[in-house]
Formats: sequence, C-alpha cells, structure tokens
Amino acid sequence: MHKRLRLIAALLLVFSVALVGRLAWVQVVWGPDLSARAEDQRARIYVDPARRGAVLDREGKQIAYTMQARSLTVSPTTLRKELRERAQLEADERLSDEQKDDYVTATLREMSREIPKMIEDATDDDTDLKSKDLLDKLRADTQYEVLVRNVDPDIAAEISERFHGVAADHQDIRQYPNGSIAENVVGRVSMDGSGQFGLEASRDSQLSGINGRSTEDVSTNGQVIPGTLRDETPAVDGKNIELTLDLDLQTYVQQQLEQAKRNSQAESAEAVVLDATTGEVLAMANTDTIDPNGDIAQQLEDGKHFDNRSISFPYEPGSVAKIITAAAALEEGITTPDEVHTVPGSIQVADVTVNDAWPHGPLPYTTAGIFGKSSNVGTLQLADKLGQDKFDEYLNKFGIGDTTGIELPNESSGLRPPREQWSGSTFANLPIGQGMSWTTLQMASVFQTLANGGERVEPRIIKRDDDKRSGSAGNHSDGDGSDSASGAKDSEDGKGGKGEGGSDASVSGDGSPEKTRVVSKETAAKVVDMFRATVQADPAGINNGTAPNADIEGYNISAKTGTAQKVDPNTGAYSNSAYWITFAGIAPVDDPRFVVAIMLDEPKRGVLEGGGGGASAGPLFHQIASWLLDRDNVPPSPAAPELTLQAP
Repeated sequence: MHKRLRLIAALLLVFSVALVGRLAWVQVVWGPDLSARAEDQRARIYVDPARRGAVLDREGKQIAYTMQARSLTVSPTTLRKELRERAQLEADERLSDEQKDDYVTATLREMSREIPKMIEDATDDDTDLKSKDLLDKLRADTQYEVLVRNVDPDIAAEISERFHGVAADHQDIRQYPNGSIAENVVGRVSMDGSGQFGLEASRDSQLSGINGRSTEDVSTNGQVIPGTLRDETPAVDGKNIELTLDLDLQTYVQQQLEQAKRNSQAESAEAVVLDATTGEVLAMANTDTIDPNGDIAQQLEDGKHFDNRSISFPYEPGSVAKIITAAAALEEGITTPDEVHTVPGSIQVADVTVNDAWPHGPLPYTTAGIFGKSSNVGTLQLADKLGQDKFDEYLNKFGIGDTTGIELPNESSGLRPPREQWSGSTFANLPIGQGMSWTTLQMASVFQTLANGGERVEPRIIKRDDDKRSGSAGNHSDGDGSDSASGAKDSEDGKGGKGEGGSDASVSGDGSPEKTRVVSKETAAKVVDMFRATVQADPAGINNGTAPNADIEGYNISAKTGTAQKVDPNTGAYSNSAYWITFAGIAPVDDPRFVVAIMLDEPKRGVLEGGGGGASAGPLFHQIASWLLDRDNVPPSPAAPELTLQAP
C-alpha cells in the first residue's frame, strides 16, 4: 500500500512539475507573442480621412474641391453564408439546404432591386446603376465588391441599416465644377485620391493632408470594449491653394481659343495673359483641354488631353522675338525710334541670304518702321551693329533658354543654342525669331518685362496657399526633346544665369518672385511706345503696321506679330506651307495693365467667323484685350502721335 501511495505521489509530482513547467513556458516564452496576437485580434484601427484642399481662383471661386460621399461595399461570400444562417434562425423548423438557398436568392434579388431605387428616389435623378449588374456582384465568389460609388452619406447610411452586410465606406469625390476650364493647369486626381496631372500632382502632399487614426478593442461578437480607445491622432485636412487665375477671364480665353481653332482650322491654339506689373498669370489656356467630369477614355480618343502646352510645348516664335533685338539696340544706344535706315530687300549674313517677306528695293524705314513692318533685313542690320556677344547677353537677361520658375510641373526651358556653338548662319536666324524655341509663357514674360519698365518679374500662378509662400513646384523638364544644355547659363562665360552678367536680380526670403533688371525704364518706355507701329493703320499704306486689325478703339496698343516656318519632318528643312502664328501685345501703352501672348499652330485661314481676319492672331488679341479693358473699366488712352514708319 505504501509503495502504491509513493508511486501515485511521484506521478502526481511529475504531473504537477510538468504542468507548472508548461504553464511557465506558456507564460514566459509564449506569453508575449500570444498577448500580442490577442491584442491584434481585438484591436481595430480606424482611419479618419483628411479632406483634400480646394483649388480657388484669385477671387476665391472654386476650381476644384472635395465632396464627401460613401461607397456601398459588401463581401459576397460572407454575406451569403450569413444569410443562410439568418434563414435558419428566423425559421420555426429545420430548413433544408434548398430552402436556405431560396431565402438567399430572394434576399439578393430584393437588394439588387431596392438599392438602385432608394438612390434614385433620394436624388430625383436617373441612375445608371442596373439591378442585373448589382445582382452579379452580390453573387460573385469574392471577398470584396464595390456595389455603388458616390452615394450621399445619408442615403448610404439608410441602405446600410436596412440591408445586412452592406457597408457604407467613406469616399471623397473631387469636384471640378467648371469642367475643362483651367483643367490644363489644375489637373485631376485618380480614383484613389492621388494627384495625376498639373497642380493636383505637383502639390499632392500639400493638398491631400494627413489622415487621422485611432485604435479601439472589440469583442468576438464585434462589440466595442468600453475604455479601450487609444492612440488618437486627429486628421489634418489638406491646404487650400488660391491661384492668380481669373476664372471668368480663363473661361472667356478658352472659349475664344476653341472658336479661333475651328475658324482657322488650326492644329491647336494657346494663350497666356499676365498682369503687366506683378507677372501674375491671369489666364493660361490651350485648346482641346479635357473635361475631367466626362468620359475620359472617349475624350482621349477624340484628341483631348491633360497637357498644359502653354508651358511644355516650345516652338519657334518668329518675328514676335524681334522685340528683344529692338530693346537691346535702344538700350545700347545703337539707334533711336525715329532714326531712318536704308533697308534693302535682302541681306547677306555669313553664307545665308535673308529676304523680307515682300519684295522691295531700298526703302527709308525708321527704326519704328523696321519693327512695325516686321522687316527681317532691317532687324538684322540693327543686330549686326549690336554684335553677337551683346545680343546673346540680352537673350540671357530676358530669360530665353531657361524655365520661368512658374509653380507648375513639366515646364520646358525651350531651346537656345549656346553662344559657343553659334555659326555664322545662327545670327541670321536668332534676331528674327528662328533657330530658338519659346513657350507661350516665355513669350508673355518677354513682353511683361518691357511693360513693367524693363524689369522682368518671375511669372507666378499661386497667389496664396496656407504655407504663405508660393515657391517653385519643381519637377521641370525640357519637354518635346529640347536639349536642356542648350538653355544652360554657363557661369564661366561672364554672363551666368539669373542675376549675373550685369542683370540686377533678387529674390526675397518669403518666396516672392524673382526680379531681374533687363533694360532701363527709359528704354522700356521707348520700346513699348515704338511698337504701337504694329497696330497702326494708314489708308495710304505707307505708315501702316502688320496688324492694324488688332488695334482697340480708344486705347493705345503695343504689339508684335510673328510667323515662323515649321520644320518639315520629311525633308528636315523649313516648310513653305506649315507655320506657327504668334502674337503678343501690351494694353494699354500709357498705363500697362495686361500682356496677352497667343500662338496658333498651322492655321489654314483667319481666326474670325468664316476664316476672316487675315493670317494673324491679331483679331484674337483684339477680342481678349478688349474684353479685359471693358470688364475692368480701364480709362481710355490719351491721344498719341502717329509714328513715321517710312520716311518721305
């Protein structure tokens, strides 16, 4: 008996030791891991989405904003399983599998029929949601399906409460109330809320904000355990961005461009409007801008796009660039506006013969006449007196071959051949606007420099954001294959980049735009006044400029036309049938308020109804500038003397 008791005691001792050891192993070795697993099973992390910031125009009008909505989601396989269980719970007797299946089928059919009806009745609008599509999703062998997107939160809550298994997930809907207006600038967001194009992409981190988070424990049946709420981080909503754009003007300019494209049968058209003093972008538009609210795939098929060609598509500016030659010649004392020059019909520059656009013998043109009549020969005569090095210096001061610094992505620097790569024929092209490429924004910036008394102000498109500074968005690219090296400013050549080579450049620490003194106020005033010649009309045909149809009654206008031959891709030579038509102007001369720059790509006829208006963008400038002067009640200009373009 004693032996048996000792054996039993020994066995109990061994069992106890094993049990204690096992418990110790579980508590000490496995304990932390099991505790962490249990906590993971109990814990639920809730995300409080931040609201994306709005994009506004200069008056606070909404261009893009976010509206809260809900997406109705479901787990089809889990739903059908739970419906079978519910069928049995609601029955007074044991149900067969067939009876349970009938219950599930009837419930799914009711859901697919009633959900679209509830949404349609609440919105008083037809919905594209079809019961058959909804039923297919409910029958899918998947763990997650989105039944409907963009549902009003109240309706979504009602549907979720009525139908078991339907969740109302938070969803933000980005709204673009103006359709395609300014879409080339603003861009759009993807379905997951990330910026894809334009400011929506380049300023995505600023607009999107930071989501909030919190953690709470729940029991096995899904009930919240009181007192377990922790790790709360509030959501930080995205910041609003106020642009310098004038939404009314942007709308008008886009409409005028689309009409001009149709009337002229051009490939495309672009326009930029700047505040003459501040350099702020009041409008930046191009044709065929996509409407983010429409069928994107169909629009892309139809040739619409998200491109902001006004900053990313450089082209040869043509004679509109002659204003740089004029400013440099006057600043360096090479000539005066009323000096008379004998201008032949052609000129030899190195091994290249350059002709005027119309045949003529020697003519007594004034300096104002050379540019008012857009004489290639006269311009090259002045450029020759100026010299190649000095001309290159002024290209540098005007920012040619460099990005403007606008706070938008994918800005091209254009193309400007470095001075060390010039040949003799290079100087036969550059002073008359060929052999280099600009964007429409760069063209507008050149004229803004002169309208602002010779001081170039870095163009801005962000008026204010919640960071209280508008610094550059970066992400610049050369676009269209332009060689970035061609526009580089070599600091060792004595000219340097912005602020070097004698230009007085500065940038303030608060992110305000950089300013560069290019020519004196006196020179700028003379150039702006002299280029009234472009829109001057003379019934006798002696002192008329190239675009009298751009003139605005009651106002003095300064402007320049341009026609640049495109390169024929088949021959590699300049085409005689395909052109870029450019125009840039300042309104009014006596108190510059606005700069308007325009480009038409391969127009076949005029921009007015029926193809009228001649081979110039002047009438389009007239429409835009007239609308602005009238809208802003700008006082009429004082009478100005007629300019002599051709001496008697």
